[in-house]
Amino acid sequence: MADVIFTPWKLGRIELANRVVMAPMTRNRADVDGVLPASAAEYYRQRAGAGLIVTEGTHPSAAAQGYPHTPGIHTDAQQAAWADIATAVHEAHGRVFCQLMHTGRIGHPSLLPEGGELLAPSAVTADLEVATFSGEMVPALEPRAMTTSEIRTTIDDFASAAERAVAAGLDGVELHGANGYLLHQFLCPSTNLRTDEYGGSPVNRARFVVEVVRAVAARIGADRVGLRISPGGQFNDMSDRGNEETYLALVDELNDDGLAYLHTLRGRTSTLHVEMRRRWSSTYVINTGYMGRSELEDLGPIVEAGESDLVSVGRLFISNPDLVERWRHGIERAAWDEDTFYTLGERGYTDYPSATQH
Repeated sequence: MADVIFTPWKLGRIELANRVVMAPMTRNRADVDGVLPASAAEYYRQRAGAGLIVTEGTHPSAAAQGYPHTPGIHTDAQQAAWADIATAVHEAHGRVFCQLMHTGRIGHPSLLPEGGELLAPSAVTADLEVATFSGEMVPALEPRAMTTSEIRTTIDDFASAAERAVAAGLDGVELHGANGYLLHQFLCPSTNLRTDEYGGSPVNRARFVVEVVRAVAARIGADRVGLRISPGGQFNDMSDRGNEETYLALVDELNDDGLAYLHTLRGRTSTLHVEMRRRWSSTYVINTGYMGRSELEDLGPIVEAGESDLVSVGRLFISNPDLVERWRHGIERAAWDEDTFYTLGERGYTDYPSATQH
């Protein structure tokens, strides 16, 4: 049982070599047009030993960008860069899903097309600072509540981006419904004050996420679609505690849709996480969170106990591209350099050696 984390797993239509997922991590290496550099293919290729790679958050439209130098997948040039990444990962016998992320109220108009506005479920300003196009940190601005027409356009943007991801050769997409971004903003009663069909009750708060998931699944197949959530999460000025009924409504609504997986951010075990796991019939993934430890002795027992089918790991993959092999053979892990997490260039990106390169 101790080695179950290293065993294969069937995820939708693909086979994973092990139960370890490289968690999505923003790295801010794209150019001003949202195109990743050639070094991104090498970055992901180096980490293809993960059972599944989930890429950095990627904007499905120009209106969805919330940070400087994050990649998109809504233009031909962006798609071509992702095609190179898909080829590199597959040649290294890896699997890769692209995370689609609309940041909603978290962002700045300077990052958007001329005349673009910050859109969110409701006009609730985040109490934090956000980055401008130049990287300057300024207080967040009040977003505008989305019209139903804009909601429909955004749903179509997600579906079109998913089509591009699959056309680029990526194995599927993960929809980012966590960490205070647009999908999470619809789920959370502190950011969703709507009184129409997209707010006011657990089922209505879940409706936008359900419609995004189903629109994407209709274009690329449900078994190519994962969803990431963070129940109770407070990142990006969210107040999501006590919102269990919304997440149970979401799980109940989507459980029979045949999605590839549900990816849950879990700082600690709660009755909600246990209940979601019980109700979810396809692959279940746990990420123990940015503030928690994510070593083998922490994550192995989660899989062994059946609390999750897969476990996702973030920062350790930055400094240990061969993390799974290091764990498998008891090799010491390298430390990461946090100063290079979100900078341009290859330093702290593709220059961490594997254990065999030392």
